[in-house]
Parts: sequence; C-alpha cells; structure tokens
Amino acid sequence: MRLDAHWMPFTSNKAFIANPRMLKSASGMYWTTKENQRVLDMTAGLWCTNLGHGRERVAAAIYASARKLDYAPSFGFGHDGAFELAGRLAEHAPGDLNHIFFTNSGSEAVDTALKMALAYHASRGQKGRKIFIGRERGYHGVNFGGTATGGIASNTRVFGRWGDVHHLADVLDIHNNAFSRGLPAHGLEKADELEHLIEFHGAENVAAMIAEPIQGAGGVIIPPAGYLDRLREICTRHGVLLIFDEVVCAFGRTCSFSAAQEFDVPPDLMITAKGLTSGTIPMGAVFCSEAIYQSVVGDSPVGIEFSHGYTYSAHPTACAAAIACLDIY
Repeated sequence: MRLDAHWMPFTSNKAFIANPRMLKSASGMYWTTKENQRVLDMTAGLWCTNLGHGRERVAAAIYASARKLDYAPSFGFGHDGAFELAGRLAEHAPGDLNHIFFTNSGSEAVDTALKMALAYHASRGQKGRKIFIGRERGYHGVNFGGTATGGIASNTRVFGRWGDVHHLADVLDIHNNAFSRGLPAHGLEKADELEHLIEFHGAENVAAMIAEPIQGAGGVIIPPAGYLDRLREICTRHGVLLIFDEVVCAFGRTCSFSAAQEFDVPPDLMITAKGLTSGTIPMGAVFCSEAIYQSVVGDSPVGIEFSHGYTYSAHPTACAAAIACLDIY
C-alpha cells in the first residue's frame, strides 16, 4: 500500500510514512490500531465525536437513508430530512436563530456566515461594511475566510490573509487568571479594544465580529466574566453583527445546547459542525437570526436571494445522522 498517495492534512507526511499510525476500528471511547492496541480517544476525535464511537442508532439511520434516498440536490429541491432537521435545530437554538443553512464542514459554515453578514448589510444599503474583526488565537477553519479571520499565525504564513480583517488581542492571562474556578476574573477590559477598532475604521465599514465563545485550537481559553456580554453590547451599539463560531462548543460541550445559551449571550449568526453528526458524516450548519433572514430573503425581490450553497448541502444521509444524534442528545 502506497502511503505517499494520500497527502495527509495537518500532518508531517514524511514522519507518518516512516512510522505510520493506522486505526482499523472504533467503539465507545476507544480506537483500535492495526496492531490491536486500544487507544483512548481523549479528544473526541478532532473535537467531534461527542457521542463516542459506534452508535448503532446513528449507523442504522445512515444506512436506511442511503438505501432510500442516497442523494438529493438542495438547489431548488428539498427532502423531508432537511426540513425536519432544520426545524429541530431551530427549536434548540439561542435567541431567534430560527433559520438554518447547511454546509459540509465548519470551515464552509464559517465562510457561509461571513457571506451572510455581507449580504445582510448589502440588503440594507450598506455595501461599504466589508471589514471583519477576529481574535488572536482564534480558529475558524481553513477556507480563505476562516483563515483570514482566524488568529493562529502558523496557518497564514504561506497563504496570507484575504480580505480586510483585523484582530483583537486574545484573553489568555496566565499571570492573573491561573487556576481560576469558573470564569476568569481578569480581562474584561480587553473587549473594549473592539470599540476602538470599530471607531478607528468607522462603523459604516465594519460588517461583523467573529469569535469562539471558548477558544479551542488556540488553547482552550475561557472568556473572562462579562467579556462576551461586552462584545455583544458593542456590536449592537454600532450595528455590527456578532458571529459565534460554536463548531467545538455546541451540542452539549458546555452543558447547554450552545455556549451562547450557557453564557446567555445571543449572537446574530452561529456556526456549528462536528458534534452535529458526532463526526459520522461531514456536515455543518449556520444558525441565522430572524432579522438577517428577513432582510436577505423576505425583503428580496423574486429570484435567488442568496447566491451561495454546496453540492452536498443538506445531504440526506448527513441529515439522517444529525437527526439520530439529536434523538440521543
């Protein structure tokens, strides 16, 4: 078997070829290697197998869906699974995030949310709002929009940053917040830099702020007490959309359906993936507020309101997997 035929992602390919680590099966909390060694999956795969491995209910739903409806286009067509899933997700969503747009990954969901922000402002006659603000140490996937708004320098050294994007300092403060119980007490003032950036660039030019409620890949950084509330307050005051990237946080990881609900801070757009199908089938979803949906879709002239989507958006087997996971959650 040629190991160099597969160009592996985020991997030292030469090191892997020299010492391959091959998995052959998974069940519960464990993988099994080709050498029959059990490996504890301490990180739930890539933060995605929230329900553990080998859930029979999910596997059966995927199989049944593949036999009945193996594919259905989502451009101008629909199927029951897509609308059932969207409705159930909307019931659990924070605030008025009542409209769900399906993608195939968190990275795609991030770029979809960024486009939604631009479309929303354009629908209101504010096409000048094109600046996005992210955070240092933030991770928003690896597509161009997510790479640009992310704040992990190693992900941009080769590719650069596309678009007009600026970043807040991260809230990691080991000196003052080490061994905190609950939300850290220090660092709320770092949210005020958002106000400065918006005023410096002009609110009429800023589209959205994107943030993980709890930063994941950048170091599992818990926000200081009141920090997310302050971001919400500043964004609202300046007409800037607040996007929460909950690809890691959602589906029970913070004890609530979403971190937005756990912290009681409603965003305008919320990005999910990973736990949506517990890693079994690639899928992402963007939760959209009523105001954004009505401005882009409801107030639009007849025709395609949002020229965006993917071949596999709302794929039947992915929807079946997600519905089965929701049944278990």
